[in-house]
Amino acid sequence: MAAGRVTIKDVAREAGVSISTVSNALNDVDVLHPDTKKRILEVAERLHYIPNLNGRNLKAHATKVIGLFVNSLRGPYYGVLVDSINETCRQNGYELQIFISDRPQQMMANLLGKRVDGAIILNVWIRKAEEQMLIDNAIPTVFIDRVVSADKVGSVSFDSYHEGEQAGEYLLELGHRRFLYIAGAEGNFDQVERQRGFTDALAREGIALTEDMILDGCFERDQAYRVLTGYLESHVVLPEAIFAANDLSAIGALEALQNKGIRVPEDVSLIGCDDIEMVSLTTPSISTIRTSFERQGAEATNHLIHIIQHKEKGSSEVLYGSIVPRQSTQRR
Repeated sequence: MAAGRVTIKDVAREAGVSISTVSNALNDVDVLHPDTKKRILEVAERLHYIPNLNGRNLKAHATKVIGLFVNSLRGPYYGVLVDSINETCRQNGYELQIFISDRPQQMMANLLGKRVDGAIILNVWIRKAEEQMLIDNAIPTVFIDRVVSADKVGSVSFDSYHEGEQAGEYLLELGHRRFLYIAGAEGNFDQVERQRGFTDALAREGIALTEDMILDGCFERDQAYRVLTGYLESHVVLPEAIFAANDLSAIGALEALQNKGIRVPEDVSLIGCDDIEMVSLTTPSISTIRTSFERQGAEATNHLIHIIQHKEKGSSEVLYGSIVPRQSTQRR
C-alpha cells in the first residue's frame, strides 16, 4: 500500500467490503456478522487506520479540553486522581473529559482527531505502537503509567521499583526471612516495578521469591482475600511477612489472616503501598508506603498544559514514596 495516511477506503478495499460496512464495524453498529466485523477490525488495526472524528474544518482549533484515558475507574486511587486532575484543569481554564476504553483505535481516534488538546494516559491498552504514534504526531501527552520522554510527550510516574525495594528492606530489617508477595494487575507498570524491587531486595540477602510465594491479587481487596485464604488453607507453614502491591490488597490480606485466626503482626507482619485513608482506620492499622495521587494528578496536568502552551518540552518526572510504619508490622 502507498505511503501516507490510511483512509477508510483503504480499509474497505483490503477487507473486501463497502465503506459503509467498515463504518458500521468501527462504530460498533450491531448489524454485521461477527466474523465480518472481526475481519474488518483486524484489517484496520493492521493498517493502523485512525479515523478523523472532527473533520477538516476543525483540525486547527483548540478545544480547551484535556482527555484522561483510562481502562478503569475502580478503587480509591482513581477518585483522588480524577479530583486532582479536574481541579488543576479548572484552575487553568480547561475542562476534563474522561475516556474509559479498552479499544486502542477508538482512543487514538479521539487523540489524532483533535477531540482534545492533550491527553493524560493511564491505560494498559495504549501500547508501544500507539505510544510511538503519539510521539510521531506530536500529540501533547503525559503518561502516568510508564516512563516516556519526547518533544511533546512526557510522564509523571511513581518510583515503584524503589517502593518495592523499600518494602523488602524494611521487612528484612525487622528480622523476617519468609515472605509472600500479593501482586497487582498483570502488566501494570507499578505492579511490575514493585515486584521487581521487592524481589531484588530479598535476593541481595540470599532469599529467592519463588513462584509459589507470589499471589495474584489484581490490586483488588476481594481478590487478595480469596487468594490468600486459598494459600493459608493449602500451606502448613505461615509466611513471616506479606507485602501487598497496593493498600486495597493489604486490607483484603488482613481480613483473610484474621478470618483464619492469624494475628497481625504477632504471627505475620503486613505492609501495603499507597497510603490510602482506609489503612489508617483498620485494626490493626496497616503499615504502607506513602505515594501521592494528588501530587501525581496535579503535576501531570500542569506539565501537559505547559506542553500544550509551548512552555515546556516533554520530560520524565519521578515521584518518590516513603515508608509509613503502623501497627501491622513488628520486629520478628
